[in-house]
Amino acid sequence: MASSALLADGVYGISINIILDSAQRSLRAWDIISAMIKSGVFGGIISIVSCAWGVTTMGGAKGVGESTTSAVVISLVGIFIADFALSCCFFQGAGDQLKNCI
Repeated sequence: MASSALLADGVYGISINIILDSAQRSLRAWDIISAMIKSGVFGGIISIVSCAWGVTTMGGAKGVGESTTSAVVISLVGIFIADFALSCCFFQGAGDQLKNCI
């Protein structure tokens, strides 16, 4: 956020105070809490999948490469699914607020 505020000030001449005031008015505590929960879930998915594939790796360097590729793909799919599910749970009805703005 600091880099965005400095960029807005330096390039566009928008005061940093305006940026900070807008952020303070638009962000709620739940936005920060939900982002932290989602980050923890994503980290858990990555670590569990990576450890599971790493422990079962066999076949030397070739096996490590294959396990790494599989772990990355499965982690990404898991993160996409978890992000969708958590967003549905956390932000139910948030679209209604967007409709009112239009």
